Amino acid sequence: MEKAATASEYTPVKTKRRLSKAERKEERTFYLLTGPWLIGLLIFFAVPMVASLWISLNQWDMLTPAKFVGFKNYNTAFNRDPLFWQSLKVTALYSVFSVPLGLIASLLLSLLLNQAVRGMRLFRTIFYLPAVVSGVSVMVLWMWIFNPQIGLLNTILGYFGIAGPGWIFDPHWALPSMVIMSLWSTVGGSVIIWLAGLKGIPPSLYEAAELDGAGGWQKFKNVTIPMLTPTIFFNLVMGVIGAMQTFGEAYVMTKGGPMNSTLFFNFYLFDHAFQNFRMGYASALAWVLFILILALTALVVKSSAAWVYYEGERN
Repeated sequence: MEKAATASEYTPVKTKRRLSKAERKEERTFYLLTGPWLIGLLIFFAVPMVASLWISLNQWDMLTPAKFVGFKNYNTAFNRDPLFWQSLKVTALYSVFSVPLGLIASLLLSLLLNQAVRGMRLFRTIFYLPAVVSGVSVMVLWMWIFNPQIGLLNTILGYFGIAGPGWIFDPHWALPSMVIMSLWSTVGGSVIIWLAGLKGIPPSLYEAAELDGAGGWQKFKNVTIPMLTPTIFFNLVMGVIGAMQTFGEAYVMTKGGPMNSTLFFNFYLFDHAFQNFRMGYASALAWVLFILILALTALVVKSSAAWVYYEGERN
């Protein structure tokens, strides 16, 4: 009597399919086009990141051989360096105020620039120009605007009988001044993204809302905002990353003063690396900043499932 065949005997043997000539050509084209980017990523990002991680575990002044100290640099930052916490505080306060203000201001401006009005393209170009102007030149301009004696702001306030503050020269006003200045460069760039989001909203949604008796505010709240949540998400993530890496304003305008009121974390890192030649400690600070930005970004991405709506998705 023949033995019944088992199911395993009929299991087909999987063999690797040979690529056709067209597929091999497509594969070679893929590696040819992505190769330069991958090499650049490896040389200019991956290798320096690994090197900075190793340097953060050493005491090194770039002039003498590095000395391995383990996590001493991190311990110094968290437990023995009060300016470390001051720089984190300044950066956090700046981000908390500048990012929401930038989002709100750019959204409101984009709503105005989205109107079908004659000459609107010219206005869009004018409002976008600050985003492409050199950062240092803008900072020099704002230094004059914030000048307590001859600055534009205090001159205008003087016409109304108001004595203007010291702005960037006053420890109480220096950080708010930076927040105000941030709107100049961030709003114009964000407006372009907001406009793209607004153009992507189907007009039929507004027509349906009007048929239901919705007014302007109801349409904005129930149609515009939900449809713009992917744009809000993108601008929020990019805004947080940009704010946490603020550097030029402190370097050009205040050098972290007065009284460390504008001691941004990135400037504090730079000061240790290239002014005090404490490259090991600066690398440790860089990794703290990297982990902090990564955590904040992950938090925003994680929360996006609860409030970001993508057209076409199903619940």
